[in-house]
Amino acid sequence: MKENKIGLKPIGELLGMRFFIPSYQRGYRWVEQQVTDLLNDVNEFEPADGGFYCLQPLVVKKRKEDIFSKIKNETESLEEIEQLLKGEWEVIDGQQRLTTIYIILSCLNGKDLYSLMYETRKDSANFLAEIDESVSHKNIDYHYIVLAKNTIQNWLSNKSYQDRRDFKEKLLSKVKFIWYESVDEDPIQVFTRLNIGKISLTNAELIKALFLNRSNFNMGDDGYIQLRQREIASEWDNIEYALQDDEFWLFLHNLKEKGYDRPTRIDFIFDLICKQNSLELDKEKLDAIGTDEYKTFRYFYGYFKSGNPDIVLCWKSVKKYYQVLKEWYNDLELYHYVGYLISWKPDIISLDVISSLVEEWSNRHDKGAFLSYLKSEIKEKVSNPILDKQYEEDGRNKRECRPILLFHNIQTVINQNYTQRNNGKYQAEAFYKFPFHLYKLENWDVEHINSNTENPEDDIETQKEWLLNVYLSADDDIQEKISTYFGMQDAEKQKIFFNEIKSTLPVQEEWSQMEKNRIWNYALLDSSTNRSYGNSIFSGKRRIIIGKDKGKLIPIPKLSKSGKLIIGEEFDAGSSFVPPCTKQVFLKYYSPTADHSNYWTKLDAEAYLEDIRECLKKLEE
Repeated sequence: MKENKIGLKPIGELLGMRFFIPSYQRGYRWVEQQVTDLLNDVNEFEPADGGFYCLQPLVVKKRKEDIFSKIKNETESLEEIEQLLKGEWEVIDGQQRLTTIYIILSCLNGKDLYSLMYETRKDSANFLAEIDESVSHKNIDYHYIVLAKNTIQNWLSNKSYQDRRDFKEKLLSKVKFIWYESVDEDPIQVFTRLNIGKISLTNAELIKALFLNRSNFNMGDDGYIQLRQREIASEWDNIEYALQDDEFWLFLHNLKEKGYDRPTRIDFIFDLICKQNSLELDKEKLDAIGTDEYKTFRYFYGYFKSGNPDIVLCWKSVKKYYQVLKEWYNDLELYHYVGYLISWKPDIISLDVISSLVEEWSNRHDKGAFLSYLKSEIKEKVSNPILDKQYEEDGRNKRECRPILLFHNIQTVINQNYTQRNNGKYQAEAFYKFPFHLYKLENWDVEHINSNTENPEDDIETQKEWLLNVYLSADDDIQEKISTYFGMQDAEKQKIFFNEIKSTLPVQEEWSQMEKNRIWNYALLDSSTNRSYGNSIFSGKRRIIIGKDKGKLIPIPKLSKSGKLIIGEEFDAGSSFVPPCTKQVFLKYYSPTADHSNYWTKLDAEAYLEDIRECLKKLEE
C-alpha cells in the first residue's frame, strides 16, 4: 500500500524544480488584494527561534518521465542534470500561490527560480520569465500576471534596499509550503475534491498521511506495518463516522464556533491533543508551530520528525480522547452537565472547555469526584443572576437569566430520568436526553410568559384581538358567542356583548411591571416562535407553543374583510423543538391547580419558581 507523502518545504528548496500546470487548472487569477495580503502577512511575520510562516498545502504528483533519455539528449551541464533529477511535478492545488511567489522572487531579482510550464497555455511560461506589460491585453492570464507584478513593485517601492534583502531572505528560508505529494490518487479527482466549494485539505487529512506513512513506523517487518496501517485506517474511519453524527457533534460544539462545519471532524481530537501538548513536544518545537489554521498539523509533524516518534503510542492517545468524549456522551449525568458547560453561552469555545474538562477528568479518581467538580462549575454559572433579581422593564438585561433557564431544563430532564429509572419498572439508562443538537440549531430568547404589555381591552381592536386569542381555548358555548360578536355591526352593542362574554371567563389578576420582569415570568423561546406571537395573551402563546411541539402551526383566528370569523387549518411548522420546561410552563405543569387556562397567574409563577429552586439544590448534592 503506497502512502501519500507529506512534509514542509521552504520556498528556497523549490528553486530549480520544474512544475507542470495541467489543463484542468484555470489560469492565474489573483487580484491586487490577494497579492498585497500575502506580501503583508510574510512581511509582518516575526519568526521565533525555529519558527516559520506556513502556506496552505501545495498538492503535487510526480510526473512519469524518461529521465535518462532527457539527460542524454537535452542537458549540457551538471546544473541541468541536477534539475532533471529533481523531477517534474504536476500541481494539483496551490498554483495561484506558487505563481505569485514566482512573480515576487522575479521582482526581487531572484535568479535560477523554479519553472512553471502550462499544458494549454504554453506561452504563459515564457511571459512569466519576461513579463511585458505592453502585451498584457492579448491574454487574460497576462493581464493578471501584470497586475500582480505592478502590485508587488508598488509595495516594494516603499522598502529600503536592506528591507528588500531581509524580506527576500525571509521568503526563501522562513516561508514553507505544506508539501503534500499524492501517490496513487487520480490527480483530477483530487483537484475536483479540493476545488468544489474550495475545500482545502484539512488538518486531519494532512495528519492521516503522517500516521500511514511507512517511514514513521520505527519497527516491524512489512507485514506488521501493513497490519498496523490497516488498523489505524479502520479505527480512524470509525471515529470519523461517529463524529459525523450531529447529535454527538453538537453535544461537543456550538454553531457559532469556528470549525463547527469542518468537513472532517476527527480534527477536533487532534486539536485537543495539540492544545494539551499530550505528545510532550519541547518548548522550542511548540514555539515553532505558530497559530494559524494548520497549527495542529505542524504540531504532529513536529512530533513525527522529532527523531523518536512512537506511532502506536500516538494513536493510543487519539483513541483515549475519543473514548473519554464517548463516555461523557453515553452517561446520563455527564452528558447533561458537560453539555451544559459547553452550551450555557452561545459564543463559548468548546475546545477550551473540553480541554479543561479532560484535564480534570484525568486528575480525578472516579466519576463521583468529576461530577462534584462539574456541579461546582455549573453553580458558578447560575449563581448570578439570583432568583429574586429585578430585571429592567425594557428587557435589556433579561438575557442574564438564560443560564438558569437552560440549567432548569437540563436538571429537569435528569430528574425525570432518575424518577423513571428508580421506579423499578424500567431498566433503560436514559429515557430522554436534552437534545443539544436541536437546541443549538435555534436562536433563543428569554421571553415573558405573561405578556409584558398591558391589555386593557378598552377599544374595539384590542377586544377583537383578545377574543381571537381566547377562541381556541374556549368551550363551545363561548366560541358561539365570540362568533356572534364578530357578526355584529353595531359598535356599541359589540362593546356591551364583549363585556358579557368576558364576565363569563376568569378575570386576569393584575401584575405590576416589576412583577412581570422577574425570572418567574420568563421562559426560553426560540426567536422565530417569539416573533410569531408578539405580545399575545397567555392563551394565545399557549396555543402556538403546544402546536409547535406537535410540529404544527395553529394559526390565530382572523377576520375576513366583511368581519366574519375565519378559523385556519393547521400546517407544518418549520421547527418543532420546545424546551421541556417551556412546554411545562404553558401546560401549567407546575401549577397546584389547572384553573384559569387563559392566564398565567402569580400562583403559577410561584410554583414555577419553586421548581427552579429545587433543581438548583441538586447542585449541592
